[in-house]
Amino acid sequence: MVPQNSSPSYPLDKTQNTHPVVFLGAALLALGFVLLSIVFKESALEAFMAVKANVVSQTGWFFLTATNLFLLVCGFLILSQRGAIRLGGEEATPSYSFPTWLAMLFSAGMGIGLVFWSVAEPIFHYGAPSVSDIKASTEAAARMAQTTTFFHWGLHAWGIYALMGLSLAFCAYNRGLPLTIRSTLEPILGKHTDGPVGNCVDILASVATLFGVATSLGFGVQQVNAGLAHVLGVPENHWIQMLLIAVITLLATISVVSGLDKGVRRLSEANMALAGLLMVYVVFAGPTWEQMSGLGYNTLDYFRQLPALSVWFGSNSPDKQWQESWTIFYWAWWISWSPFVGMFIARISRGRTLREFTIGVLIVPTGLTFLWLSVFGNAALAQALSGNIEFVQLVNDNQAKSLFALLDVMPLSKIMSLIGLIVIILFFVTSSDSGSLVIDIITSGGCPDPPIWQRVFWALAEGVVAATLLLVGGDQALEALQTASVVTGLPFACILVFIAFSFLKQTRVSYK
Repeated sequence: MVPQNSSPSYPLDKTQNTHPVVFLGAALLALGFVLLSIVFKESALEAFMAVKANVVSQTGWFFLTATNLFLLVCGFLILSQRGAIRLGGEEATPSYSFPTWLAMLFSAGMGIGLVFWSVAEPIFHYGAPSVSDIKASTEAAARMAQTTTFFHWGLHAWGIYALMGLSLAFCAYNRGLPLTIRSTLEPILGKHTDGPVGNCVDILASVATLFGVATSLGFGVQQVNAGLAHVLGVPENHWIQMLLIAVITLLATISVVSGLDKGVRRLSEANMALAGLLMVYVVFAGPTWEQMSGLGYNTLDYFRQLPALSVWFGSNSPDKQWQESWTIFYWAWWISWSPFVGMFIARISRGRTLREFTIGVLIVPTGLTFLWLSVFGNAALAQALSGNIEFVQLVNDNQAKSLFALLDVMPLSKIMSLIGLIVIILFFVTSSDSGSLVIDIITSGGCPDPPIWQRVFWALAEGVVAATLLLVGGDQALEALQTASVVTGLPFACILVFIAFSFLKQTRVSYK
């Protein structure tokens, strides 16, 4: 085994607890993006659209190949003897109970996006199937819609997170390296780990995290605005959304200043409890049989079609365009989130074996995600199949209203819409505060207790970037949000490929 080291040496001045090059590099890139986007608002949106179209068209094959590789590495760790390696050494014990651990990683992992898309995405695929030879708005289209949605939110997404988290946790707890992205590449970079190359890796990871979280915050604030409009009659416009970003970012800042144990953990647990209550309500108020039986056959459909979907590159032009708009965006989004989620779950996962970590991060959240998608997605599709054209039209016209449109056809709609609104806000806050903490750690050179002022800075930066994307995007805000993830996801996908090989090399030596 590689010798354990509980006192990593940080590549920074410990009296400052800040890596000046990484912090300034990431901060200046974020500031430059905001200023250029606001000053050149008209041309900025055109540039967003052009860059996104070019990236997904030319590099879609790479995203698909890379995500398959990451999932295969996770499968190998579960089945191999290396899975017995314990993070932190043989005597290490977990810091959090298993239920608390799951609540924290799931709440921060993809909760806000899942609430946004769990109704909207199946309805969209129902009217525009992923495969062009399936007739739209039919039972076959509804079944394929759920399979496609499961694919986008399933094992591939959590495989990306698991690989990043494992690499970070192993380097920090088993090799005594700083808890930062550059550490995962130390076997490849060698002496360059603490030099300019390592700095660039951490800067890119910080920027990818910033824009990945900002994308989710953009989705979230649109949904919060839609919920307030539905419950309280608040207008839906960009200025209200700017105000909402300011208020919720303030809440996230308060949470992140409170720290991991007090702020993030408590919000995550409260959020999961309310989200669970909302889901149970929809089960009993909706078409219960279709939802629960759908969980079974949707999951079977997913695993049966998983190999084909994983290597499907779009056989003709309509299919290829659909894939570029959906699958490639999702893979880029998850990759841009991976430094954030990977760092966060590494921070809370000391004491678990590689196998336990991988199964916990890969299997359990995927199962919970499938349950959520079945409950909300099948309830929405039942409305569509019953001929509720008004519901389908409302969801397609405004995805942010989709959850509230579904709750509207059920009893106690106003009360449950209010609970749904609270769930969205809490997901918003937990995503922002967790993301801020992670960027803070990276820009502190891996310091586990980074300065509070820096946490505040990154919490505010996430809100400012999200507001900028919405403001510049205007009526095409969704496209602007997607572009941010795709553009930052591509370079970090390349880094993740090297991280995968570096991690396999380290665990091979460690196990010997």
